[in-house]
Amino acid sequence: MFKLNLINSPNFLFDEKIIDKIRKTINKKIEISQKWTLNIVFVDDEHIKELNKNYRQKDAVTDVLSFHYFDDFSWLKTNEIAWEIILNEWKIKSQAIEYWLWEDGEFYKLIIHSILHILWYDHEKDEDFEIMNKFENLIWKEIFEKNKKI
Repeated sequence: MFKLNLINSPNFLFDEKIIDKIRKTINKKIEISQKWTLNIVFVDDEHIKELNKNYRQKDAVTDVLSFHYFDDFSWLKTNEIAWEIILNEWKIKSQAIEYWLWEDGEFYKLIIHSILHILWYDHEKDEDFEIMNKFENLIWKEIFEKNKKI
């Protein structure tokens, strides 16, 4: 199971226990080796725009960037840093309003989505989108709807 490092905290509340549930659920549902460390970093609009331009050739502010630093993880030692998620706190806040979610809900959605990207899931083609979307929904339901009493 991968280890998670929160490098800096956002200016909104979230539950670290839910982040741990996301981590554990992904480990259980996705059959890809996950024995390394994932860093989560929050940055501002300017910084994420610069990263987006440098790494994706897109001159725009975005909500999240996911990086997996190696194509072959076989030589990495357990718990070495292999991945990083860069999040734009202000975009999370504005998207939460736009999508009628709490800020932490938008944050959890982006974490799930980003970790799936890091684990080689994509949504460029329709069939890939369907697979990735299926896992996102499965993980979300497992964490947020499984024990919900109606």
